[in-house]
Parts: sequence; C-alpha cells; structure tokens
Amino acid sequence: MDRTVLHSDLNNFYATVEKKLFPELEGKPVAVCGDKEARHGIVLAKSEEAKKFGVKTGDVIWEAERKCPGLIIRPARFPEYVRLSRAVRDIYARYTDLIEPFGIDECWLDVTHSGIFGDGEQIAERIRAEVKKELGLTVSVGVSFNKVFAKLASDLKKPDAVTVADRGNFKEKIWPLPVSALLFVGRATDKKLSKVGIATIGQLAAADVSFLREYLGKWGETLSLYARGEDDAPVRNMNETADLKSIGNSLTYREDIYKFEDVKRLIYVLSESVAARLNESGLGKADTVHLWVRDKELKNYSFQKKIRPTALCGEIAEEAYRLFRAQYTARRAVRGLGVTVSGFDKGVRQLSFDDVTGDYAKKERAEQAVDKIRRKYGYSKIQRGIMYEDKSALFMDVRGERLVRPGGVDGEIASQDEGLTDTEPFED
Repeated sequence: MDRTVLHSDLNNFYATVEKKLFPELEGKPVAVCGDKEARHGIVLAKSEEAKKFGVKTGDVIWEAERKCPGLIIRPARFPEYVRLSRAVRDIYARYTDLIEPFGIDECWLDVTHSGIFGDGEQIAERIRAEVKKELGLTVSVGVSFNKVFAKLASDLKKPDAVTVADRGNFKEKIWPLPVSALLFVGRATDKKLSKVGIATIGQLAAADVSFLREYLGKWGETLSLYARGEDDAPVRNMNETADLKSIGNSLTYREDIYKFEDVKRLIYVLSESVAARLNESGLGKADTVHLWVRDKELKNYSFQKKIRPTALCGEIAEEAYRLFRAQYTARRAVRGLGVTVSGFDKGVRQLSFDDVTGDYAKKERAEQAVDKIRRKYGYSKIQRGIMYEDKSALFMDVRGERLVRPGGVDGEIASQDEGLTDTEPFED
C-alpha cells in the first residue's frame, strides 16, 4: 500500500505575515530583508508583486531595489513568524502527528492513516482552507506517495493551491521538470549533470545508475532513486527523539566568510541551537563533536573529535572552533558551517574529576540561567559578548526560528562577490 504524503508550503511567508500585520501593504511590492545597514543585507522573502519584477530571495537589497522601483523594505520579525508557524502546525496536527518541519514555512505530513478525514487531496484542501480562514495565510500543498515528489508537487502551482502527483500522473507532471528542481540538486550538481546531457528529472531517472554513482559518487545513486520515485524516507514526528543518533544544525551564510572571528561567532550561534535541543531531548550528554564546512567553491569537509561528555553550548562551540583551526587547511573562504554532537550517554555516566571539582556544574548553572531569561524575555535579550561584534548575529535564533533547511550538497545562494576579494582568507 502506498503512503500518502503531503508537503505544505506557506506562500511568501515572511512577506505575507507583514501584510497581515500591516494591511496598508496589500497589493504593494514588499521584501523582507536582513539588516539594511549591513554591507550585504539580503532579501529573505518577497511578495508576489515584488516577484513579478524579478526580485529573488538572496538578492542584495540594492539589487532588489534596482529591479523594483518603489520596493518596500521591511525588517524581519522572527517572533511573529515563529508564532504563526506554530499556529499552522497546530492545524496540521488535527490530521496527523507525523509532521516533519523543513524550515519555518514548510512541513511534510504523513496522512496515510488519516482516512477518516478523506483521501490525500481532500485533506490537503481542508488544510488549505483552514489555514486561510483561521490565520489569513495561504499554503500550496503537494500530494504524493513519497516526500520528494510531494515537495515537487507543492511547487507546481502557487499560491494557494493543491497539486497531486500520484502513480498515474507523476511521469507527466514530474519528469519534464528541470533536474535543478529536484530536492538537493543545486547549481554545482546541475552543471555537472548538464555536461552529460541530463537536463530533466526524467532524463536523470532514465540514466544508468552505475554511471551516476561513478560520476557523482554515492550521491548520484540517491538522486537517481529520488528521480524514479523510489524515495522511502519516513515522515518523522517533529518531537521524535527515540532513535536520534545525533543532534546538529547548519547554515549557509549570506556572504563568504574570511575571518576566524566570524567563523567562531557562527559556530556559537549553531552551538546554542545544538545545546538547547540536546538538553530538551533527554539524551544526556554527548562525547563527540562534528564540524561540517563548505567552502566558497561548494566543496565539503567533515571533522570530528572526542570530548568530555557535555551538553554545554560553550564547550561544544569551543571544541568545534578548535577543530576548524586545526583541521580546515584549505584556506578558502567559507560559505557553510554545521555543528553536530553524538555519542549520547542517556544520563548514565561515571563520576568524574569534573563532578568533584564542580567545574561542569558551575558552567551548567550559568547556561540554565541564560536559558530561563531567554524563555521569559526572548532570545535576543541576553547574548554572549562575541555576538555584539556583528549586529546581524544578535537575532540569529537558529533553533527557535527553524530558518535553516536541511543541508544538501550544493549551496543555495551564490557567492555575492564571485570570488573576488582583497582579503586573504583566515589571516591571524
């Protein structure tokens, strides 16, 4: 029996929320952007009106304004976006508990066993109508038999629509799409596939698997499976922790990173997220830190290190940063970073010297105090000193905002300076 999987995508989410909060913006071109004073502030979201002028997510602000005279620039209001994202997920939860977030504005839902509410298309239409009526937001929903095709289907018709890609029609609806539309196929992979005459998802599905494996490595085999509709990855409950082997987070930054202090700052942002999730998971402490780095040429590096068991942000961040200093020898500007921990003790451990001296307990109490303040007054109300060196980092609550999409194999935003810089990367 096939699964019934939905992918629900909130349309132009940030910009739509702005119009909901400020009705006078209705019908006008709006872009929600990062810090306008920052040298590389970028467009985070745009309205349908702005989209018609060619404004794209990732555009530098001045570039977006040049494309769209009269473009209204709005600052990001992450607490509002988070609040409404949670309200939308509460609507999803009326139909299933298998809800897997894919960023703040997208979720997969497995409604295979939700037949009491109708078939997949009927459930999708109910969700679309309820989100619109109750929250004033619109969603595009894809319905299919796996996660990859459900996401592709949700992109086929926007805004405020339901699209079905089932066994009977996916070859007509999905296979003619450009291969770049497939999940995790970014610019670098798209270019490589284009060189061997693979331009559509259908051509990728028809390509010899052994050739793809040799040409793209193991990832080539995975992409072939996706294209053929054989993705069997489950939709995971967003609160699921029982089979977690690791906890991590990653980001692709808005510009290339050339300085050690900027890397350290972003590692701390990620480690805040990882430590918070670890402490909420009930998995105890972790004894291994993993660091993922993507350079400006989209080459990936992975390093790991055994550490004393910890659930403290400070210790996770410092160990990850030491890994970067010691192991990242490419000396190319960095575009992506990720921090992950593993090796959980499930709360069972031996008494150590740190327990006797109280070193760990003292740090733990300090981090718990910070967490309580943030829960009561908001994430940005108390920050580590390192964050104040970059104004934009003060509001990067990567954990709470769920802004980061799962890491693929290609960066989504190109280097804004196209590799030209007067700065030598990572000079002490």
